[in-house]
Amino acid sequence: MPNLLDPAVPAGAFDEFVVDAAARSRTQRAWTPDDGPMPALYLSHGAPPLFDDARWMRQLSGWAQELPKPSSILIVSAHWESAPLSLSASAANTPLVYDFGGFHRRYYEMTYATPDASALARRVAAAMPDSEPVHEHPSRGLDHGAWVPLKVMYPLGDVPVLQLSMPTHDPDRLLDLGRRLRSLRDEGVLVVGSGFMTHGLPFITRQMLTDNRPPAWSADFDGWVADALARGDVDTLAAYRFKAPGMPYAHPTVEHYTPLFVTLGAAARADQPVRTTIDGYMMGLSKRSFQVA
Repeated sequence: MPNLLDPAVPAGAFDEFVVDAAARSRTQRAWTPDDGPMPALYLSHGAPPLFDDARWMRQLSGWAQELPKPSSILIVSAHWESAPLSLSASAANTPLVYDFGGFHRRYYEMTYATPDASALARRVAAAMPDSEPVHEHPSRGLDHGAWVPLKVMYPLGDVPVLQLSMPTHDPDRLLDLGRRLRSLRDEGVLVVGSGFMTHGLPFITRQMLTDNRPPAWSADFDGWVADALARGDVDTLAAYRFKAPGMPYAHPTVEHYTPLFVTLGAAARADQPVRTTIDGYMMGLSKRSFQVA
């Protein structure tokens, strides 16, 4: 893959964005039981270049502002594949995992100090059956699939955040995991599946970036997903390996797609049509993100 980013050039978009976003976040209304369940989200999380993309940051921030501020956030990221089911550190000021390379030093100096999430950790553990105990890691931090988008959506870091590992890529098991988390939404918990709707990084070329249009494998896969989501067709989505156009280029490995099933499982009905909140492309990759009631 070509070197698509110049790590020697610092970004300024995030610095310009954060002051206004933090001010709006301070006035955001907190969730109450009268609001009903928080939605569940699937978001394409980006990486450090997200902080250079003013439009994408406005989209994520605006999405968060449309919702009441959650009581806490439980996020399943593509970047933590681990079985048995595991939870990140729940103490205040959870450390960050800088699980990326080749970027400007400023990204490795970013922090995101969030409040204690131990109450949420207890609720998640209680929601699991005895046959699936939850291991709690006292030192495991939030990886970039969690902290990068959340730093934009909730820049004050005033919402407790807990990360849950993805123990499998089997759609049925992930749907079931989401169902077990569904009741947390009644307590104001924002359940998030964090991935990237297409993630064929090895197949991105400079010519694609120069043309400023997505490759066919990315656009075709994105259109196929959009149609299935609009119809609430979970069976089709689950058969992506055999039915989706653009495979395996859109997902040479599938960890950025499969968090979608945790989100759908946490919905009131997995087969309901979704509300797409962000679409378009970054470096030819689909940013499609959505929420379910």
